[in-house]
Amino acid sequence: MYDKKTIIIGNPPNPMHSPMKRKAPLLTPVRFDDSVNRPPSPQRPVRSRARSLAMDAHIEPHQHPWAQFTYCASGLMQVMVTQGCRQTTFIVPSTRAVWIPPNVQHNVVVLEAAELRTVDLHPSVTPPGWLDCRVLVVSKLLRELVHALEDSQPGPRDDAIMALTADEVQRATTQALGVPMPHPEHGDKRLRALCEAVLRDPAARPLLRDWVAEVGASERTVARLFRDQLGTNFQQWRQQAILAHALPLLARGQSISQVAAASGYTSDSAFSAMFKLAMGKAPSHFQARPGH
Repeated sequence: MYDKKTIIIGNPPNPMHSPMKRKAPLLTPVRFDDSVNRPPSPQRPVRSRARSLAMDAHIEPHQHPWAQFTYCASGLMQVMVTQGCRQTTFIVPSTRAVWIPPNVQHNVVVLEAAELRTVDLHPSVTPPGWLDCRVLVVSKLLRELVHALEDSQPGPRDDAIMALTADEVQRATTQALGVPMPHPEHGDKRLRALCEAVLRDPAARPLLRDWVAEVGASERTVARLFRDQLGTNFQQWRQQAILAHALPLLARGQSISQVAAASGYTSDSAFSAMFKLAMGKAPSHFQARPGH
């Protein structure tokens, strides 16, 4: 079953279809973990869950009254969140996590087979003011703490791990990553159609004026819609789309040259410089290694 509001990023272009018409892959629905023992509590305010999920698994849209950060110990996932009149898509490799505040609807699509980790936080340990979604850099210490919590039992050791995990989350470096999208029902339909097309193939056309004809609006109108509905301009938005498109290709082992070309760059060095500036690491850091 495929949720038409969920746009899958990073699928290889099909030369038989224009970027405005490409079909999305079939997804395998996976139930949200609503077990009675899951919610964090004042006694155990930080809880960690581990799940192995196959490629194209889809945890359908849901929300919960506690905050969460989610990442994969291995693999690659796409997290889409809805806040107000805006949706944002995050592509999350194993060194990054998405912070999701309480009562924010979100869904997850696995782009490469993943070891999913979700960490739920009680309001008593939620960092103050963290009301918006954000991307966190997962340090080696945070990764090990999350792993230690998976099988931890109540007691002094568990208390110490939970306290250190909450502190490490609050200290984590944040990155301005994520691709905002107009709301599928309340946002401008022309802008959403254009954004979906760019996400599927950001290399197809580099300039806004090359895209607008297919959505029936002027360049000036679409530029205003980007500012008003997404809080950015087209070039800044397209860079986020390029990063979201490039990460799955790197995870599948494509060369830097192939990914640069698929992202619309004629220069590998220019692509690598842009990528490193945004992600803090070179593209090679996110490439699949032989045998993995």
